[in-house]
Amino acid sequence: MFENLSERLERSFKILKGEGKISEINVAETVKDIRKALLDADVSFKVAKEFCNTVKDKAIGANVLTAVKPQQMMVKIVHDELVSFMGDQSTDINIKGNPAVVLVAGLNGSGKTTFSGKLALHIKSKRGMKVLLAACDTFRPAAIEQLKVLGEQIGVPVYTEDGVKDPVRIAQNAIAKARSEGIPVVIVDTAGRLAVDDELMDEISTLHQAVKPTETLFVVDAMTGQDAVETARIFNERLDFDGVVLTKMDGDTRGGAALSIKYVVGKPIKFVSTGEKMEALDIFHPDRVADRILGMGDVVSLVEKAQEQFDEKQARELRKKLSRDQFTLQDFYNQIQQVKKMGNIKDLASMIPGVGKAIKDVDIDNDKAFKATEAIILSMTPYEREHPDVINGSRRKRIADGSGTSLPEVNRLLKQFEGTRKVMKGAVNGTLMQQMRGMRRR
Repeated sequence: MFENLSERLERSFKILKGEGKISEINVAETVKDIRKALLDADVSFKVAKEFCNTVKDKAIGANVLTAVKPQQMMVKIVHDELVSFMGDQSTDINIKGNPAVVLVAGLNGSGKTTFSGKLALHIKSKRGMKVLLAACDTFRPAAIEQLKVLGEQIGVPVYTEDGVKDPVRIAQNAIAKARSEGIPVVIVDTAGRLAVDDELMDEISTLHQAVKPTETLFVVDAMTGQDAVETARIFNERLDFDGVVLTKMDGDTRGGAALSIKYVVGKPIKFVSTGEKMEALDIFHPDRVADRILGMGDVVSLVEKAQEQFDEKQARELRKKLSRDQFTLQDFYNQIQQVKKMGNIKDLASMIPGVGKAIKDVDIDNDKAFKATEAIILSMTPYEREHPDVINGSRRKRIADGSGTSLPEVNRLLKQFEGTRKVMKGAVNGTLMQQMRGMRRR
């Protein structure tokens, strides 16, 4: 996401390269190019103009230190302004109540039902709270069945009433059920339409007034750009919702909706959805998004994703095995599975400063990236995985045939594994030696 905007802004900053100081003339040229970049990213003209005017005023009035180049100063000013336009900081959802009720609204096709499932999993896994999903979309025939499938997939109960077409009754009964069973959070999936119409707005307003949600979230497809912003504005006038959810962000290389919606509607973006998997839901952090737009990466999010998948006990056990040179191919395979759970490899790599640009034209498929490696390891016997040294020539030929790969591929993997094991062992032992030296000094 934001790939096109990142490239355009990078070109804009190059205008200042080699300049000794910031002047009104070179700033005007840079800002003009930034405005074009924002308009190409589907940011509205009004928002782009306001953004650039603020950047220009701050740049001309900036007291540039001798140690900071004008180009670096402009990047800093644009970064801060991007953060400000997108909401300054992340905003949490309100799930306090008996029970807390989260109302999910939006148009058909925006991803409301899928988001409802993702949010339920997020609250269940990250907050440790029980959740009840209420299927109140009685307009779209497949919506209730879709929610049931998602609920079963993530282990969250779904409340439905066969033959009942009144969403208010279903929602109220779901809330009563949650209260009686001690379930602290109810997520209400509502009906949408293909476009904003009076019938839709009346129905969602009636439901909103009846259930009095503690949190109302408006879900919108990020790929619709300025249409998303306008739809959010109309919904907000009727619902006065608490926050926005941008879905399909992985398919939007421009990012106009993310940059405009907070400024136009005055409501924070709370979540972004970036894929089909139920875990593919992220809290929206304006500062981290600004970092990624300007090619600075997002190391904090990368570390958080890693911490979610690698628990402390497993890390300690792995560290011991490495220090004793007991790291096996089975351990290697297990690490691959955990890396895959973190998300798309290309997205993860783009969070590392400088790497995103290098791999922007590289097509990386998670399944294909590890497919051959997984097939080779799974074609080994359990004993071979735990004792790689026994894998001789005849065993390698059998493994190649069993995995549908070639002998050179098997040899390459085993060589890479040995190299990885040595590097990891050296790194761990080096750290242990440093810790021991530190203890001696004390």
